[in-house]
Amino acid sequence: MDASKPEFWMMIASIVIAICFIVMAIAMIAIALIVRRVVGTVKRVEEKVDPILNQIEPLMIKVNAVGEQGKLISAQFNEISENLSTATKYFAESAGLVREEVAELKLLVGQTALVARDKVELVSNTIERTNDQVITTTQFIQTKVVEPAREIAAIMAGVRKGLEVLFAPAPKQIDRVYLDDEMFIG
Repeated sequence: MDASKPEFWMMIASIVIAICFIVMAIAMIAIALIVRRVVGTVKRVEEKVDPILNQIEPLMIKVNAVGEQGKLISAQFNEISENLSTATKYFAESAGLVREEVAELKLLVGQTALVARDKVELVSNTIERTNDQVITTTQFIQTKVVEPAREIAAIMAGVRKGLEVLFAPAPKQIDRVYLDDEMFIG
């Protein structure tokens, strides 16, 4: 191929566009894999936290019962009972905080999935726009460069033939008899 021909540049542009499509596809796959890993991590964290929360709630109930019994048994255990009540309060607050964190993680994962979906849609729209621009550019080059170049080449070929006819040597006069060798066209 010759670099001065438009077909060469159209081929180069097509190759560059194909490489861009491949890079975009790889980027979309990478985003999907990252989102999948984040969702998996959040599910594992939730699975590990739920049993702990289920164990803490019955424990809190038992600690409260022990605290109440301690108050009724003796005045000496009054101070211990207060400490157990405070511990139970902190356990309840901790359980509430853990629940809030899990809820925030769920919200974050949901938002991340929405953002990833939006980005995939943006990449898809970009690919469509690029494809439309390539088609438009190809049509523009075809109508504005290639077709006029063909017409000019045809006109130049006609002009060249016309000049050859005009400047060709004059034909010989046929006013004498020629030998067989002279009439041979070879």
